[in-house]
Amino acid sequence: MVIVNGVIHPVDGPVIPRGYVRWEGERIAGVGPMEALPGGDLGPAIDAAGGHVTPGYIDAHCHLGVFGDALGPEGADGNECTDPITPHLRALDALDPMDRCFEDARRAGVTTVVTGPGSANPIGGQLVCVKTWGTVADRMVLQAPAAMKMALGENPKQIYRDRREPPTTRMTTAALIRGALARARAYGGRENAEFDPKWEALLPVLRGEVPAHIHAHRADDMVTALRLGREFGLKLALVHGTEGHLIPDVIAAAGCPVIVGPNLTDRSKPELRNASLTTPAVLAGAGVTVALCTDHPEVPVQYLPLCAALAVRGGMEEEAALAAITRDPARILGLEDDLGSLTAGKAADIVVTPGHPFDPMTTPSAVILNGRRVA
Repeated sequence: MVIVNGVIHPVDGPVIPRGYVRWEGERIAGVGPMEALPGGDLGPAIDAAGGHVTPGYIDAHCHLGVFGDALGPEGADGNECTDPITPHLRALDALDPMDRCFEDARRAGVTTVVTGPGSANPIGGQLVCVKTWGTVADRMVLQAPAAMKMALGENPKQIYRDRREPPTTRMTTAALIRGALARARAYGGRENAEFDPKWEALLPVLRGEVPAHIHAHRADDMVTALRLGREFGLKLALVHGTEGHLIPDVIAAAGCPVIVGPNLTDRSKPELRNASLTTPAVLAGAGVTVALCTDHPEVPVQYLPLCAALAVRGGMEEEAALAAITRDPARILGLEDDLGSLTAGKAADIVVTPGHPFDPMTTPSAVILNGRRVA
């Protein structure tokens, strides 16, 4: 199959003003200008008619399918607020692929998401990376676990202060994470240790096989996350990074990527008082790898392209903002060989929009996921 007559945004190369994207089965087979389109029977064609063609969008941090849409406690499966250290919990066991927001994601061109635990616990559990089409969670999985969710700042404090249990301060939150990692390291070093799912789940994190995605809004919390990363040799990504624009040099020197967002919200709590649309641009300008996220349901997942548009308003280049919802989240996840750009051999996740994808008045006219038209 082939998409023709589109403005092609490969992301890993220059924009092609009038070109094609061809795929066979689940993989992209060719990308180029129209004059280079091979002859012969290429199968059914989708005429982009001058519209834009991009890779499928990737939301690198959300809670899709874990906090159910239009539900109360019945759909709240993202925070186990009975124990602050729960690394053995798996998002896959809470994921509801029948949540109608998966359809919202697909129709908006969001073909891949990282979803999982919220930020109530200092260590919340295992995030999962899934495609947004399917009826059985196991068949949608790209990575499980995709990362270990950890959290610093106000959220763990607020949850456990109400319970009159630790942590109630930032010091205790960091100490609990540090203590859990140290205990897991000791557990891994013992021969014939009695199996413990908590510490077993942290061993791949300590080995650098599974990254730690650490929720942090304030600059000091981000620095604490980097400190923990140094102490234990963790592979890190900072999530939210609200005050990242205040310490871009520190983050860049650490070589740590940042998943920024959501930026389509108000300053709803003190940690967000320095929120700025300039954060993605400032971090990217310092050489930090930046992805953008919705944190669904904080911002509905279908507004991921709008979040990218707001990053452009804050000073990010258009193609850099597109990369922040395609190529760069794929890099952060270690999936860049399969996702994130229109490149021969990669998964055929493709979005066609009549207007520029950041235009709030445009919606996709076609969404291809794993070579299958899903919208």
